[in-house]
Amino acid sequence: MKDILQDIVAKTHSLGFLNLVKVTGTEDSTMIESMAEDRSVILTATTKDKVEEFGANVFGMPNMDKLALHLKNPEYQKNSKLTITEAERNGVKVPTGIHFENEAGDFQNDFRFMVSEIINEKLKSVKFKGANWDISFTPSLASITRMKLQSAAHAEETVFTVKSENGDLVFYFGDANTHAGKFVFQGGVEGDLKHAWAYPVAQVQAILNLDGEATMSLSDQGAMQITVDSGLAKYNYIMPAQSK
Repeated sequence: MKDILQDIVAKTHSLGFLNLVKVTGTEDSTMIESMAEDRSVILTATTKDKVEEFGANVFGMPNMDKLALHLKNPEYQKNSKLTITEAERNGVKVPTGIHFENEAGDFQNDFRFMVSEIINEKLKSVKFKGANWDISFTPSLASITRMKLQSAAHAEETVFTVKSENGDLVFYFGDANTHAGKFVFQGGVEGDLKHAWAYPVAQVQAILNLDGEATMSLSDQGAMQITVDSGLAKYNYIMPAQSK
């Protein structure tokens, strides 16, 4: 369980804008959902294997900074015990949190879950109707580095614009009235975008910097998806286009 918890923290809390996570367990799968407060990013993820300890339950994980601290705590790095705590509600046992205990049993912490009713209310809007992805590809490390260089040169810009030109995917920073820049993020893409769409610089860069195998997809309906396969789970980050 510790591995998947570390993976979830790395793919949510570490980004800086996904601080509340919803876990939905079924008989054969475990789904993770989250959404940025400003709705700039919607996350849906499915673990490769069902997390048995989570069971077929729905609960929330708030205060992900606390969970991250517990997982990094030196006391819990060797032969520690992580167990799911439970309580009975309406005659049914439900998970209430994670109990951390070191090998000696003399150092302990409890991380508390959010009950299903509250997390369902707080993240009830995590819905994406779907899109037809017109362009999909695997971004190269060189392209991600080039994006860092352009965004550093245009640190005042919070969004960048995506266009397809002559088979290339081009990212634009700034405009004719300001300092401006552009570069080919991906050459020779299959598919085409007839419209120019703007997306948040910081969020896209943070997701592209995550460990794992990434795929970027773009829809001419105004949506970008970055899928990151960590080996333990597949994370789909969806960003609706923003106003420039």
